[in-house]
Amino acid sequence: MRYLPLTDTDREDMLARIGVPDVDALFSDVPAGKLLKAPVDLPRAKGELEVERIMAKMSARNVAASSVPFFVGAGAYKHHVPATVDHLIQRSEFLTSYTPYQPEIAQGTLQYLFEFQTQIAALTGMEVANASMYDGSTGTGEAVLMAHRVTRRSKAVLSGGLHPHYAEVVRTLSEMANDAVVSLPPDVTASEDILSQIDDETSCVVVQNPDVFGNLRDLAPIAAKAQAHGALLIAVFTEVVSLGAIVPPGAMGADIVVGEGQSIGNALNFGGPYVGLFAAKSKYIRQMPGRLCGETVDSTGQRGFVLTLSTREQHIRRDKATSNICTNSGLCVLAFTIHMTLLGQAGFTRLAQVNHANAVKLADALSGMKGVSVLNESFFNEFTVKLGKPAAGVVEALSAKGILGGVPVSRLLPNAGLDDLLLVASTEINTDEDRAAFVAALAEVLA
Repeated sequence: MRYLPLTDTDREDMLARIGVPDVDALFSDVPAGKLLKAPVDLPRAKGELEVERIMAKMSARNVAASSVPFFVGAGAYKHHVPATVDHLIQRSEFLTSYTPYQPEIAQGTLQYLFEFQTQIAALTGMEVANASMYDGSTGTGEAVLMAHRVTRRSKAVLSGGLHPHYAEVVRTLSEMANDAVVSLPPDVTASEDILSQIDDETSCVVVQNPDVFGNLRDLAPIAAKAQAHGALLIAVFTEVVSLGAIVPPGAMGADIVVGEGQSIGNALNFGGPYVGLFAAKSKYIRQMPGRLCGETVDSTGQRGFVLTLSTREQHIRRDKATSNICTNSGLCVLAFTIHMTLLGQAGFTRLAQVNHANAVKLADALSGMKGVSVLNESFFNEFTVKLGKPAAGVVEALSAKGILGGVPVSRLLPNAGLDDLLLVASTEINTDEDRAAFVAALAEVLA
């Protein structure tokens, strides 16, 4: 792409056509405290080779997730991804495929989207699933908007165990739509009285399981109370592997289930792209965001697949759309589907069992240490520990010793008075040697 410089006259003409006095007016919706007071302190220009050297030097300071014992989670988890997954998704017909508007030439894409939907419905215990969202957080925001459409109410109640990033996305969307949000305070021990927050004005209750602190929750009483008041229960998860071990949200009465599917088939990838999972009861299917693939037969009676319940308004007349998401995380969906197919039901269950067993081993080792307390009564593969020091400093010290030891809660909830709490995850990638190294290094740091 060529660089086409603009003259001052060009800029003035553009601003006049838009109807604003200056460029700064284009950023009027950004809070003043978030705007830079001066240009970023970077050289105006450097040669390509010079830039490569600078960036390489900076990246060398990172401790790569695959190079050391790794216990980081908090919504993005390191799992083993079979080589088969990467090999297949790089086939050109998958890697370069686009929106399957023409089913007659997109049967392969439509079929794996249909299979993906089937997998998600089975995993979540729900009746219908869509062909994915961008990620778990934006999917949660869409779920709240969907609940408002279904109930014709506009108040969402967010559990104090909901991932702070997910909660912030909901609050941002709600602010733009003038919807009400009741955010409960951080709930480290899963002891909040969320039932008392549900009333006849409530549109939905959003509860994460396992929650951001690792606690397992019984959603059935919340679903019953919400539905008695005409509200919906939105069940959220950030670790899809947990569905191989715990009661699925559909079996506990959830109306909408949404979460992050990164753990299956998708590497950490520096934070994305990921794949949002979205499922619901079939009676709400016409209010679901995104697109759905359906199975049919052609004129000769042969099995075929089509894009269905995805109105063109989502792509063209967007002001009339159910939702303004008009695509899906196609390649990430394919990676998920391939990995899940390779695992099968027995393999997925076994993967979940190994994750839980590894986390129990680590929790047992940490709970025996001086200055460390495991706060969870139940968990899947992630839990919260209370340290005798601020967790952020401990994590930095562990990194210097070649251990990526978790996520400080203060990273997610600054100024919440939880600076001594650390989120620790242990998946199938961790060995006994990794756990021993973590415990030894933590003992040195806390001494």
